[in-house]
Amino acid sequence: MKLYIAYFALVSATLAGGAMAAEVAPEDVKIVDGAIEQPLTDTAGDPERGLETFTARKAGNCLACHYVESLQEKYQFHGEVGTPLDGIGEAYTAAEFRAKLVNPKTELPDTIMPAFYRTTGFNRTAGKFEGKTILTAQQIEDVIAYLMTLKD
Repeated sequence: MKLYIAYFALVSATLAGGAMAAEVAPEDVKIVDGAIEQPLTDTAGDPERGLETFTARKAGNCLACHYVESLQEKYQFHGEVGTPLDGIGEAYTAAEFRAKLVNPKTELPDTIMPAFYRTTGFNRTAGKFEGKTILTAQQIEDVIAYLMTLKD
């Protein structure tokens, strides 16, 4: 009977479009030696969705600071403030990317890159953004999957 109820709940949530992926809460994420080994969600990152988040001006907006040559024709106005990202998928592991996206200030305290998966420790946060992250756990994992494709 318990198995039937669990199966029914899973099918119902799936049919209703419910998210079954577990995700790590921002306050539970720990950066150790410049890395976060465990993914933030149990759903693997999707590089195509990662590219969407990476290029979206109202989401990741990564192109505001970073340059990616392969995106130059389709997306204009790449930034020159951040590191150029061509070949970056060979330079870092997914765990290192995860730490850089969650809170880059851990390794680079003076960086202007925002902490994409934090909810505390900010100065002058507008009320409507209190307690919210810039990106979701899944968006972080998707962007990591995209960054891992940037190889020479």
